[in-house]
Amino acid sequence: MPQSAAIISGIQRMVLYETRARYFLVGSNQAQTKHRVLKIDRTEPKDLVIIDDKHVYNQEEVRELLGRLDLGNRTKIGQKGSSGLSRAVSAFGIVGFVRFLEGYYIVLITKRRKMADIGGHSIYKIEDTSMIYIPNDSVRVTHPDEARYVRIFQNVDLSSNFYFSYSYDLSHSLQYNLTLLQRPYELWSSAASSAEGEVHTQSKQDSFDIFEDEGLPTQVVYGLQNEPYYKYVWNGKLLEQVKDIVHHDWLMYIIHGFCGQSKLLIYGRPVHITLIARRSSKFAGTRFLKRGANCEGDVANEVETEQIVHDASVMSFTAGSYSSYVQVRGSVPLYWSQDISTMMPKPPIRLDQADPYAHVAALHFDQMLQRFGSPIIILNLVKKREKRKHEKILSEELYPAVINLNQFLPPDHCIDYIAWDMARYTKSKLCNVLDRLSMIAENVVKRTGFFINRSDFYCHTLRPDDRWGDVGGHITVSGRVQTGVLRTNCVDCLDRTNTAQFMVGKCALAYQLYALGMIDKPKLQFDTDCVRLFEELYEDHGDTLSLQYGGSQLVHRVKTYRKIAPWTQHSKDIMQTLSRYYSNAFSDADRQDAINLFLQVYQPSETKPHLWELPTDFYLHQRSTMALPQDRRSYTLWWSEGILSYLPVAYDEVPCDDTMKKVKVKRVNRFEESIDIYTEFFKPYELTSFDDTFCIAMTNSAREFMPKTVGVDPSPFTVRKPEETGKSVLGNKSNKEETLLQRKTAASAPPPPSEEAISSTSEDDSEDDRDDDGSVSQRSTPIKLLTESGESTRTQEEIQQQAVKEPYGLNLAGFPAEEDLLTYKRFAHLGESQHRVERREHINLANISCLEPVSCFPEDSIYAVSLPQVDRDSRDVFESHVMTGQGQMRVLCRDDMLMYREYVKNRYM
Repeated sequence: MPQSAAIISGIQRMVLYETRARYFLVGSNQAQTKHRVLKIDRTEPKDLVIIDDKHVYNQEEVRELLGRLDLGNRTKIGQKGSSGLSRAVSAFGIVGFVRFLEGYYIVLITKRRKMADIGGHSIYKIEDTSMIYIPNDSVRVTHPDEARYVRIFQNVDLSSNFYFSYSYDLSHSLQYNLTLLQRPYELWSSAASSAEGEVHTQSKQDSFDIFEDEGLPTQVVYGLQNEPYYKYVWNGKLLEQVKDIVHHDWLMYIIHGFCGQSKLLIYGRPVHITLIARRSSKFAGTRFLKRGANCEGDVANEVETEQIVHDASVMSFTAGSYSSYVQVRGSVPLYWSQDISTMMPKPPIRLDQADPYAHVAALHFDQMLQRFGSPIIILNLVKKREKRKHEKILSEELYPAVINLNQFLPPDHCIDYIAWDMARYTKSKLCNVLDRLSMIAENVVKRTGFFINRSDFYCHTLRPDDRWGDVGGHITVSGRVQTGVLRTNCVDCLDRTNTAQFMVGKCALAYQLYALGMIDKPKLQFDTDCVRLFEELYEDHGDTLSLQYGGSQLVHRVKTYRKIAPWTQHSKDIMQTLSRYYSNAFSDADRQDAINLFLQVYQPSETKPHLWELPTDFYLHQRSTMALPQDRRSYTLWWSEGILSYLPVAYDEVPCDDTMKKVKVKRVNRFEESIDIYTEFFKPYELTSFDDTFCIAMTNSAREFMPKTVGVDPSPFTVRKPEETGKSVLGNKSNKEETLLQRKTAASAPPPPSEEAISSTSEDDSEDDRDDDGSVSQRSTPIKLLTESGESTRTQEEIQQQAVKEPYGLNLAGFPAEEDLLTYKRFAHLGESQHRVERREHINLANISCLEPVSCFPEDSIYAVSLPQVDRDSRDVFESHVMTGQGQMRVLCRDDMLMYREYVKNRYM
């Protein structure tokens, strides 16, 4: 049993009951055995009055309480017509409380959908919400502009890409969450003893133990509750009013971005690939209205992308194998913007403020050093050569800023700067974009390393790989830790950035699968089921982030840079460009107002102008413009105190005094429901259908991408033709003969070239060489029905042979190979020798074959089998089973006493 575990929220379902004077929010755990009640006063017109009695009710007590409330709120005693307590809505969580010009509203999650599962911890997406006005109509003070603020607030679609979890901290990375659980026992014991009198004081009822006289020691587990990373929390301000009033289980923090999970089947072994993107809530906004950075070092369109790979055959965090890799995108950390007053597709870039000492960039990279450690690698993809200066302005400012900051850092922890004009290389026919990106990705992953919670396999020592030995990061006793991060940017941080991040993620995925023992070399090729699945995840990730920031889906995808996109993609790109232009010109301002109101950057008041009357929101995001800063940071020692002493490890992941203060520790029994992830995941108290489980509906590499023909290599790491994938074959069922001819041609085609050979030729192919239907890649072998001499390439016999090969996976008309015949002769000889042996004769396997018996039985033949030896434990289990059947009871062991003690404690106490 682990010595520490994450605490699961005790409130996962809630019902809102209404009376004339109060709202009663009754929350319960998943099994509905423990309840808490929140009382919200409705008689205050503008103030929020919430009472949490901190008492845990059982089901009978809650029913009795609701019955008394119903009886006490009726207009006449004994009246049954109109109930004094009515049920308003059922919900799964509280988003927060918000007030505009009248009273407070409560925002509840009414629908949810499971999107991912990490180590038994479920991640949900918000599907629908309900916004309820708290004060009663009799005390409501109306305001004419209240309805407009409500409409603006509801423009933030909470059903679009907002995620939460009851037991997993989504604002932190997997590396942070797992290293927190792996911290030494002494740290938690001291923290628990110091906090026991302050925060985690238990009632006498909870601490009473009727088994104290039995002399059975209680197995203590340290339950951990970590403070979220508020930069990626989107409802932090909405919960600020009640954070210190209510119990922690009522608080549920949500993130905004993307979450997707797919299942990679490697010969039946499930490996889950999860992609989580966290969008920053600081300096958040839309494309042209939020550029560069603010005075606190927060940049626009900052997204932290984490890819998690884990062996799904073992669920537990402590026993399972988990790996993750993190990278970041964000606008160039300078004071810059674009003038949108002119209706231009590309407004001119202007530098708003001089920053000769790179103060803003220093604040930004200080945040990154604290969260990720070193090295920080900048991949700048903006253009270098332009007829008129546009994107080049940003590079000319960013590079001197990095040089200025590096002169004060130690040489081992300097910021790396890589500038590469990706757009120029894309237009060139002599250079291949993805080859260059793969080289950059290989160097980046080797420098930063990646996280894995297990030590290296022994096979890596027996068959060492040159690239594996060069992987960086910090090696610990339990595995590896990623140190540093790649920060990718172009101008918009959308199309080019997503492709570059995909290539880095593809390289990291190869190392992750190699570290988990799934592949023999840390390298993945294009056109495999694994990479296709990963590419689909990244395209969904890119489309989602692009819609949030730019107003349209991706314009240039991975296929575009591979030069294999179908001709129909060009028309789609044009439509996406027009959609992005329309969104930026007409709807971005309204979306920006909604974001500012939702994040409480702007808080309405009768003493200041309305949100729609402000000429700009610059002053809302730049605090230094409204008040002079009290403490100015040094231009030379520009990092926070204590960071350099722990580099390359991130300061946030070091168990020092500052970080330990952010973690609340609670001593619980190992059978406690609040840390039981097994019950949380499998829900043994519910009747569930296997077909409705999340793992069945998840994207599956074998179902979605693997060819449906028998006899094809089922490995997801085999290079396939685009027309051979599961989706293409299923989509072309109409023309059966053409499919048959394509498979015959593909089977007789030469083996696929290596990734380098494929990539080197993809640039030289012109777009005119693509097929008319656009479904066949340039890399694939062209399918021709006639040879160059005009003769038919198919005879009737070949088609019949192919028809035989279709269902059975082999050509029965062909003569077997000599090696196969030799194997068959040995098998026949073995059978003849076996049947000559008489039963009374002693069987000597050495005279028949040189096979070593692998069974646990001493003799292994068709005539004699001796029973295996049964150990003492198995005999005891069987004897106790027989005694129970006869009505006799055996003496209870220590584990039975512990289990019975927990049952009595939970049931009757």
